[in-house]
Amino acid sequence: LSLFLYFPGTSEEVAPPVQQCFMVPKKEINVVSDMAKWKRSQAYADYMGFILTLNEGVRGKKLTCEYKVSEPIEKLVALLNTLDRWIDETPPVDQPSRFGNKAFRTWYAKLDQEAEKLVSAVIPKHLADAAPEVAVYLKESVGNSTRIDYGTGHEAAFAAFLCCLCKIGVLRVDDQMAIVFKVFNRYLEVMRKLQKTYRMEPAGSQGVWGLDDFQFLPFIWGSSQLIDHPSLEPRHFVDEKVVNENHKDFMFLECILFITEMKTGPFAEHSNQLWNISAVPSWSKVNQGLIRMYKAECLEKFPVIQHFKFGSLLPIQPVTS
Repeated sequence: LSLFLYFPGTSEEVAPPVQQCFMVPKKEINVVSDMAKWKRSQAYADYMGFILTLNEGVRGKKLTCEYKVSEPIEKLVALLNTLDRWIDETPPVDQPSRFGNKAFRTWYAKLDQEAEKLVSAVIPKHLADAAPEVAVYLKESVGNSTRIDYGTGHEAAFAAFLCCLCKIGVLRVDDQMAIVFKVFNRYLEVMRKLQKTYRMEPAGSQGVWGLDDFQFLPFIWGSSQLIDHPSLEPRHFVDEKVVNENHKDFMFLECILFITEMKTGPFAEHSNQLWNISAVPSWSKVNQGLIRMYKAECLEKFPVIQHFKFGSLLPIQPVTS
């Protein structure tokens, strides 16, 4: 996979204004038979290419290692810090049902209103026209305000948001590690806080048969981080001591820690799929298996992809290259 496909703004000088007609993304997958269109689309190729490019970019690297942090990365972290602050400003309300706190709708309404402004602060002036298109993916990435749920489709919208920023040249090829370790990791922290604060329901969860109630990508990138680790093997991630000592370095273990904080009972019972994965002999096998599983369980499932939106940056048109 050529990185330059997914990071067009790789030259050092500022890219000239993109001659592109931006558009507000919309739903295109309305019936199950539309899924074939999605799998053949430029959007699917670019999205998957982006995920795999980052998968290679973080291979064997710790969250705590040194990497370049550009100005757009700093601005994205500031955006996520704003979302985090809004959670503090919007405490959960007293209500009879335990799950799906309605205060989430108030929090979401603020994002809905401010999203374009938040995105405009991240992108340069000459790309201002892209803000309405890119902002849609940000709004789609935090959960559903009607159902007060969150799942892998929302997570995919955040990856799509980052992919769009790469396609317009805001994020560059040397931002790869920071995209995962700084921006995506901060996004995960904010999503966990949303999930906890507003007791969000898992969207389209397969219950005990799913990998996780809410996330998938940090398991892919997190397993890549652990490839060729001198001492940590897949069997170790079910060991509480190992998780406590290493979670700050590895996204995968951070996910395991969150699961064990949120769920009670034996790990093998509440997270059966992960328990099975701990028996896989190597992290590269885990990584390859998770990529296959992600395609099958998330990207090729109609209930997840029916909500995905397509515009000029992630088009529904068939692959050209």
